[in-house]
Amino acid sequence: MKTISLLGSTGSIGISTLDVVAQNAAHFTMAALSAGRNIALLKEQIDRFRPAVATVIDREHAERLRDELGTSSKTTVLWGADGYAESASLAGVDMVVSAIVGAAGLLPTMAAIEAGKDIALANKETMVMAGPIVSEKASSKGVQILPVDSEHSAIYQSLVGHNRSDVTRIILTASGGPFRKRSAEELKTVTVADALRHPNWAMGQKITIDSATMMNKALEIIEARWLFDMEVSRIDVVVHPQSIVHSMVEYRDGSVIAQLGVPDMRVPIAYALSYPGRSPVEGTHLDLCRQGRLEFYPPDSDTFPALRLAYEAAETGGTMPAVLNAANEVAVEAFLNERIGFPAIAEVVEGTMNRHQPEDMQTIAGILETDRWGREMADKIIERIDIQS
Repeated sequence: MKTISLLGSTGSIGISTLDVVAQNAAHFTMAALSAGRNIALLKEQIDRFRPAVATVIDREHAERLRDELGTSSKTTVLWGADGYAESASLAGVDMVVSAIVGAAGLLPTMAAIEAGKDIALANKETMVMAGPIVSEKASSKGVQILPVDSEHSAIYQSLVGHNRSDVTRIILTASGGPFRKRSAEELKTVTVADALRHPNWAMGQKITIDSATMMNKALEIIEARWLFDMEVSRIDVVVHPQSIVHSMVEYRDGSVIAQLGVPDMRVPIAYALSYPGRSPVEGTHLDLCRQGRLEFYPPDSDTFPALRLAYEAAETGGTMPAVLNAANEVAVEAFLNERIGFPAIAEVVEGTMNRHQPEDMQTIAGILETDRWGREMADKIIERIDIQS
């Protein structure tokens, strides 16, 4: 029986994780659930999975949750940064699923690593912002980081049993999102509703917008650089609209090993939870004959500049990836609130990066200060866009 703490239980990854756990109840048990403000859903999850601890964003929501649970509940309710850290480092927990969206996932993930917990990592921002620090700490603590992103899970699976020195490159696949055939001019009229209609995947709002801009793939480039200790020059991206081939690894003899499957996040989640074994997941069997054609295209970095920005940030190194991530989070929120247009997301990110003087990455505190600077600068750029419009 593997005991799990889930950070981000009410998001799309969290919900899928709990579905995998429910289907394999003989093998997994939940020790802690952590969410933000969705008290109604969190209460339903607590009632079903009976965790010892539940954590929410602040005291007000903690009090609401306690009222909803009633005095008979045996679940301890925590809140805030300290609560998330405690949930991530509980005694008796074997694995922490890090599924909090954005930079907010960094500190609790680090708390879990400090406590020696293996990590099922869905929060790509942890590696984007602080990859060298996280990798070094995980190594010193003997912690396994098992990727949950479908692309990085595919790479991980394609590396198993092979000599890393034989790898020539990693090939990340991208669906291309809902706008892969649109021109830069056509993107100017994209609405929020348009951008949230992903053709293949059901995801949260922020990740769905990132997929539409291809920033999701940009972040994955930087994440792959640290997860697999691979020079960024040997990480390529191809557009694969069907989202069946989740990513590939090329070896020195020309062999390309790929992992295929239906586009369902429960598959990589189950792999991470069950590693080195595998657990069954209902409704995820792939019929290639029925699937039909599988297509691959080069990405259009002119129309979708996020990929170019990611390579620049990764090559620059230091604090630049953290600035890219911070600016993107602010810009996506501004787009969702209809303060800026769709193309302006990348413009805000590039403008913020151009104003940053990168420094060596030394501490988590320094990374968080860089994150704060990046958000403030992105906000200033957005304010100018507001005035101009």
